[in-house]
Amino acid sequence: MLLNLTGAFRARWLTLYRLFSSIRCSVFCPVPPVRYIGSFNLMGYFEQKIRRYEHRRWSAEPNRRSLPFAWGLEHIGGRADEPEPRAFLRHFVQQTLAASDAWFACEAPRDYELRSPTASGAPWSDELEFTSSIHSSWPENNRVHARLFPANSRGSGPAVVVLPQWNADYSAHVDICRWLNRLGISALRLSLPYHDKRAIPGHPRADHIVGPNIGLTLQANRQAVCDARCCLRWLEMRGYGPLGILGSSLGSCISCITASHEPLIRAAALLHVSSYFGDVVANGLTTIHVWESMRPKISEEEIRLYWSPISPMPYISKLRGTGQKILAISARYDPTFPDEFSDDFFAAIRGNEVDCQPLRLPCGHYSLGEAPFKWIVGWRFGKFLQRALR
Repeated sequence: MLLNLTGAFRARWLTLYRLFSSIRCSVFCPVPPVRYIGSFNLMGYFEQKIRRYEHRRWSAEPNRRSLPFAWGLEHIGGRADEPEPRAFLRHFVQQTLAASDAWFACEAPRDYELRSPTASGAPWSDELEFTSSIHSSWPENNRVHARLFPANSRGSGPAVVVLPQWNADYSAHVDICRWLNRLGISALRLSLPYHDKRAIPGHPRADHIVGPNIGLTLQANRQAVCDARCCLRWLEMRGYGPLGILGSSLGSCISCITASHEPLIRAAALLHVSSYFGDVVANGLTTIHVWESMRPKISEEEIRLYWSPISPMPYISKLRGTGQKILAISARYDPTFPDEFSDDFFAAIRGNEVDCQPLRLPCGHYSLGEAPFKWIVGWRFGKFLQRALR
């Protein structure tokens, strides 16, 4: 194969080949926690290429806009005209973190409905619908949609709830579900609040699940956790098990919180991990337009505190001693989930002695979904879930 490659293309191919040859042992074999191979002498060049690619992908996204800042306390039990919003939020956060089991509690819906696919030739067998246990101001968002990808005709065996990334379209993560099917694992792909069929008029992007409205963002992410728990309960009711969860980016954050509160979960695969929701919004590339509206009104320290109830960090200690297995994957050159916040996540995992397999790859946020990284990640989470859900 190398004999057919010439010039600059051959040199670039050799660079990539040597890079991935140097990291393949750390990818496919057990390694000490969060060890990263950093001795490759062309890593500076490679990092620049990754970061340029990340910026190109970010700048090409359509329909991005900055919405006005709002406290949004009416979405979390307060008043829209609360005279002291900061004092209200500090009290709310304190109470919520102390009683997070109650805040994320939800009963199984009574209106689970399994429909035949609306699209002919769809790779999923059925579409699950039910009413969300958290009611927002938009009826479209309050109807939950999920698609079932069964691994067999028996309707049993291991199953995973799949949560895609922020602003994922209807087709996102279908390939992941089909890959899990090949490994003998059924998948239930959940549409997050304000996404695809749950989008609200005038908002083609999911502006309300990550946006400058503090209270609405809290409510939307709480709703996502409760919706995921209801999906897990439906799978259990149908005879599936053991159960797991897989999430990417925003879906990873929601999956981690769900695993911290849901005993049905035996294993969780987290693709892109970080510590605090607010830190990512204030410092990440893809949330620049969100932070633009917030920065004149509040500080980074304040938003980290106010959004801590929808962050993984406060709940990592709840994973200790549960027997749950975690696979946590991060990207070394990720401008959306900056590396220092991933470091904080891994440090908390180690400090709480959580059963976690860490994996760090030399790529970015968007490029994790491109070859060859997507092959590495797919193999790792596939085999991890296959072993953990035996």
